[in-house]
Amino acid sequence: MYGLIRALLFLLTPERAHRLGMFALRLLGAFPALCAALRSRALRGATMDLSVELAGLRFEHPVALAAGLDKDAEAVDGLFSCGFSAVEIGTVTPRGQPGNPQPRLFRLPEQRALINRMGFNNHGAQEAASRLRRRTWYAGPLGVNLGKNKDTPLEHAVEDYVQGVDALAPHGDYVVVNASSPNTPGLRQLQEPEQLRGLLLSVTQRMAKVAPGKPLFLKIAPDLSPEAVDEVVDVALACGVSGLIATNTTVTRPFEHPLAKEAGGLSGAPVRELSNAVIRRAWQRSRGSLPIIGVGGVFTAQDVYEKLRAGATLVQVYTGFIYAGPAMVRRILAELGPLLARDGFRSVHEAVGADHKK
Repeated sequence: MYGLIRALLFLLTPERAHRLGMFALRLLGAFPALCAALRSRALRGATMDLSVELAGLRFEHPVALAAGLDKDAEAVDGLFSCGFSAVEIGTVTPRGQPGNPQPRLFRLPEQRALINRMGFNNHGAQEAASRLRRRTWYAGPLGVNLGKNKDTPLEHAVEDYVQGVDALAPHGDYVVVNASSPNTPGLRQLQEPEQLRGLLLSVTQRMAKVAPGKPLFLKIAPDLSPEAVDEVVDVALACGVSGLIATNTTVTRPFEHPLAKEAGGLSGAPVRELSNAVIRRAWQRSRGSLPIIGVGGVFTAQDVYEKLRAGATLVQVYTGFIYAGPAMVRRILAELGPLLARDGFRSVHEAVGADHKK
């Protein structure tokens, strides 16, 4: 069924198709009973207990939605109805901004990929907070992904993240510092050790005041060298960050395609192994002490399983959801249990980091 819907949506420009999909999910969210029924149906696909715990939060299973799809918290309940164990909104900036000029989103179906240079288009932290305050149905943990405004000088970036914490941390179950988008000029410089240390210390201090006890994650790029990953892990551990989200989109183009020259971040299948390599390196550097949320190139249960074995406790999807549709979570859950059982694992937790324990 979704194959036909996707074919029709792909006749539209990517952003128009996205707006149409978000409208449908927002409309669905107005019917909580229907959302709950659809969610229950999706979760019935699991053949064993797939629940996981991460940073003090419980997730019904390890498949969550990454930031980027619902930037303004418009369709949280509709997305939870698809079966995701968690939904992450954003990236949200303190002030609303239009993002980069269009066209800024490109499909590459042959590669099962997207290129985007959206540029943190959103309506601002206060509007997102207002929507979150009105929610009445709690289906799973909600993450809020924070960034800086494009016109905020890099030397004042910390102030933007702190403002984001003030506005949104009280309304989410965890907070994410996004210092790795390639579409805000200079943003990735915040991953350099000294700048990162100052940013994370300021954010953790404000979190302790406005949302004490809530986890804070750092989202990093797939394009970091192994040595840079080590530095990021060391800073994250020193600053008391709850975990890493690995990874964001890549600026590399590991294939030939007419759209490959378009600027922006590449997501989807070509990022899978880049992401897995960062997950492995981060696990090794922290010796498994720093929890990891894996994201990048996830389409199937096998993709999820690879990230778990590499060291991720939770796995997020975005581009895979665009291509696979609302039944994606149910299908993955049905197939993940047998993969775990095949290798003798009785729980997801036992599989986390298994590649390092052989």
